[in-house]
Amino acid sequence: MKVLVVGGGGREHALCWAIAGSPLVTALYCAPGNAGISQEAECVQIAAEDIDGLIRFVQDNQIDFVVIGPEAPLVAGLSDKLAEINVKSFGPSANAAVMEGSKGFMKDFCARHDIPTANYGRFTNSKLAKEFIAENGVPIVVKADGLAAGKGVIIAETIEQANAAVDDMLEGDAFGAAGAELVIEEFLGGEEASFFVLCDGEIALPLASAQDHKRVGDSDTGPNTGGMGAYSPAPIITPSMTEKIMEHIIQPTILGMKLEGKPYKGVLYAGLMIENDQPKLLEYNVRFGDPECQVLMMRLMSDLLPALIASSDGVLKDFDLRWYEETALTVVMAANGYPGSYVKGSIIRGLDDTNNHRGLKIFHAGTSIDENGETVATGGRVLAVTSLGKNAADAQTNAYKGINVIDWPEGFCRHDIGWRAVEREKSR
Repeated sequence: MKVLVVGGGGREHALCWAIAGSPLVTALYCAPGNAGISQEAECVQIAAEDIDGLIRFVQDNQIDFVVIGPEAPLVAGLSDKLAEINVKSFGPSANAAVMEGSKGFMKDFCARHDIPTANYGRFTNSKLAKEFIAENGVPIVVKADGLAAGKGVIIAETIEQANAAVDDMLEGDAFGAAGAELVIEEFLGGEEASFFVLCDGEIALPLASAQDHKRVGDSDTGPNTGGMGAYSPAPIITPSMTEKIMEHIIQPTILGMKLEGKPYKGVLYAGLMIENDQPKLLEYNVRFGDPECQVLMMRLMSDLLPALIASSDGVLKDFDLRWYEETALTVVMAANGYPGSYVKGSIIRGLDDTNNHRGLKIFHAGTSIDENGETVATGGRVLAVTSLGKNAADAQTNAYKGINVIDWPEGFCRHDIGWRAVEREKSR
């Protein structure tokens, strides 16, 4: 089977790494890929958003199955275009991908189907948005409606911060078309967690849980990012909590999407806030998280590819996946200045030295190989140093040992990834 993975980040490196081991694969390609992915698959220089270019490549190379990593090509309808030429793919249709493509749609959907989430309002008028903020007080959350690469969410601690976020998005064009409409919602307290399911339009198969760290700085300080680290499993997602999430959030979503003529196939990633043993939905994503995908793939014991194909074919019933019991933890190394402006082109050394560390895998995100064969940083989030351990503390120690081997003065990382799980272990 010839497989194409679409995307070039850490998530896609993890997917390529997992898929490459499948006996079903005869050839594996990735578009556009990165320096790390080139060790697992043949990289082709086609952007993930270049729908026409991807379709041509699929036809010219007789690709059998396409795994779509990022949200942008899903929202743009890549899976629909592939279906038109009778090529199977993993990922929702554009109709179903609106669950992430429009936060307003997601919130209205939750209201229609009685799915627990934060109270909210939708706005295109800054005056009305500010009136809503004044009425509801702070802290409050201001979100760009559309896709903003994980950065279109502002948690405002003061009225002034909230109003500034409104101005930046609606009038300052901070996120372009993605910020032409806003969702403003109450701030939910509690503990955040990520919950993943594979869907085939009718069936939802729970995967492993995870928790990520979105703030750029230690102790969860600074602005939100695309994710600075993650670990799996999430201790707060107990078997009883899984039942609550499935009953009150996931199952009503799968049924509701089918009833509304948008059957959902692919991975569905629920961002949750859990307080007083009750889960509420923060957001839905229509793809694997990044860096959550990295820790999920490290823990996955089963062959991933048959599960992705079963999702596409609508035959997930009675399907099962097996997971290693160990904890997986990943620490993101980012370019200095991220999530603001950062310099590209710095050289990363020492990566080969990490090969001597058992249970450690370096997933690449923003990297390329220069003319001298050096690994070069080309993005904001650049590496995801991922490890397995007997528990969270062990996995954390192993990951930071890997970080210490890497020679990249122009990069930084958080130094407390996994702190919540480690504290739980200490208190037992």
